[in-house]
Amino acid sequence: MARRGLGTGSLLLAGVAAFAYYKYSQMSEQQRKDLVNNWKQKGQKLYDDYVPENVKNMVNKQQGTGANGQHHASV
Repeated sequence: MARRGLGTGSLLLAGVAAFAYYKYSQMSEQQRKDLVNNWKQKGQKLYDDYVPENVKNMVNKQQGTGANGQHHASV
């Protein structure tokens, strides 16, 4: 049996990951916060636009949140 080594795709993915880590490590703290906030906003928009209401209601019920998305304190 021939053993497969790392393919071109794996090496390319590792290179992209290393480059992304390098770029992230060179960012200022404010740039990192802006990046994370941007991801959160995009994720929230995708959730709001594409997740069906019945699924949203089920998730909110499991998390103990109300209709406005605020967590309720359990007593």
